Amino acid sequence: MGKSQISIRRSFSGYARAVWAILWKDLAAELRGREMLSAMLVFALLVILIFNFALELDAKTRTSVTSGVLWVTFAFAGTLGLNRSMAMEKDRGCLDGLLLTPVDRSAIYFGKALSNLAFMLIVEVIVLPVYSILYNTNLFNPGLIMVILLGSIGYVGVGTLLASMAVQTRTRDILLPILLFPVVLPVLIAAVKASSGFLQSIPMSEIWPWLNILIVYDIIFIAVAFMVFDFVVEE
Repeated sequence: MGKSQISIRRSFSGYARAVWAILWKDLAAELRGREMLSAMLVFALLVILIFNFALELDAKTRTSVTSGVLWVTFAFAGTLGLNRSMAMEKDRGCLDGLLLTPVDRSAIYFGKALSNLAFMLIVEVIVLPVYSILYNTNLFNPGLIMVILLGSIGYVGVGTLLASMAVQTRTRDILLPILLFPVVLPVLIAAVKASSGFLQSIPMSEIWPWLNILIVYDIIFIAVAFMVFDFVVEE
């Protein structure tokens, strides 16, 4: 029994080191080049600036559209980041190198998903205060932060898998949004509804169903991605 536990611990430790190595590789590469994060950030800021000037609304109406504008911004910036993340791996030949490494393929998925999540969260951390200033709306709500985290996990979890599929095609920039948005529609709807609920101080009994959808979606689709990633990257 002792040897079995030691073997399991060593296996898990090796798996975790592989995930961390891929995550650190992406973070270090981005720190050197600053290509993907800067593109995501500029795109997100442009979107909220356009909405700010396009939606000349009173304070009450602005509060009601805040959740929708936020998630449109996060979704578009996140899709741009997912596309660039996998495209850089493919164009530089790194993807083939990763697939040749003697580690479980799912470790590659989790490493890429965590790096994509980190970039998306960085953009969101910068967007929230900028949005609060432009729209004169307080977005520093613990419930809203929780919804953004749950929604981002689901979005990135599915997006990383679909980006790995789309990157193999010539029309990857067009194909990824076509594949991604229908699949993540439940996440976006639930995130918008839950975000709006917290911003408008709606009772938790009305928000919980949307939170449950986000939690269940995250668990199911990350488990599915874990199981099928090996087959996706071999195609």
